[in-house]
Amino acid sequence: MKKLIVFAVSDSSGETAMQVAKTACSQFKNIEIEYERYPFITTDSILNGILNLAEKKKAIIFHTLVDTKLSNRVVEFTKNKGLRNFDCIQKPLQLISDQTDEHPEKITGLVHDLNENYFDRIAAMEFAVANDDGKNPQNLAQADIVILGVSRTSKTPLSLYLANKNLKVANVPIGPETQLPDEIWSINKNKLFGLTNSVEALKKIREARMLSYGLDVDTPYSNTQHIEAELEYARKLYNKIGCLNINVYDKSIEETATIIMESLNIDTREK
Repeated sequence: MKKLIVFAVSDSSGETAMQVAKTACSQFKNIEIEYERYPFITTDSILNGILNLAEKKKAIIFHTLVDTKLSNRVVEFTKNKGLRNFDCIQKPLQLISDQTDEHPEKITGLVHDLNENYFDRIAAMEFAVANDDGKNPQNLAQADIVILGVSRTSKTPLSLYLANKNLKVANVPIGPETQLPDEIWSINKNKLFGLTNSVEALKKIREARMLSYGLDVDTPYSNTQHIEAELEYARKLYNKIGCLNINVYDKSIEETATIIMESLNIDTREK
């Protein structure tokens, strides 16, 4: 069965972009579809991080970005990278403007109250993007949550999902050949979370990634013995740290996030 990854990107809740995407995708019964929502996107830095993730995943992007600059950025990026996007807001704005000779306000997130909670989410999203994939290890002490994991254990989307819950999240790649930041050892173990997956699932995901890049699937990166060694390294590291170990094999991003939040006694209800 073919697989399609759909991103819903918005300066608001993302509900509109998600609904348009799901309505269209519902007509394709022979495609396995994975949805990822990225709401409250109002800055270049956050959008760029999401676009780079979309490139890695070869995702289709449905977006409702009132800011023309941000919307054009999505269009240009997808064009340059051979991706596809659908603008759910700019064309409707233009239609209404043409019909009424009125100009849209172009105020992002107008349907939301711009309260303190909103801006906390924006700050958390910016933190997640700035501290993704081991970048800026000096900031780890500022994080509410630090996620560890070998390659392809969904560290980045999990970080962004948790950031949308107003949590400052950093994620760090690990492996036998990867240098672990010294800062890890000074962090409260309760804020550290180690991700694993099954050997079979990782092998399949990594082979698919190699194919998407037009590369040979027979590499150490997707080799069974190499993956086993990585997971054994991760297991020993998590035991040494004493952090919670989460196998993401049969879990959605939302389920993994709930485990993390509940372990920290954080309210998991939508705010």
